[in-house]
Amino acid sequence: MAKKLFVGNLSYNVNDEQLAEMFASFGDVASAAVIIDRQTGRSKGFGFVEFNDDAAADAAVSEMNGKDEGGRPLTVNEARPKTDRF
Repeated sequence: MAKKLFVGNLSYNVNDEQLAEMFASFGDVASAAVIIDRQTGRSKGFGFVEFNDDAAADAAVSEMNGKDEGGRPLTVNEARPKTDRF
């Protein structure tokens, strides 16, 4: 089963492809998405990366959490399940 990672504190200039490239050295990235604000069309500064291999995802968390990318320390952890909002 695929493991999804939350990646926070991204530079607002990072796009989906650049996010995937950041994590490609850990294994095959199944998907990478930077979350975009609907109103402004700008990045919200966070995104999600999905790996098919759990070991690759775990390695990415341990190596990338706190790593400086574009002058900002990344926050990387396993994504929590989406909850219903009211």
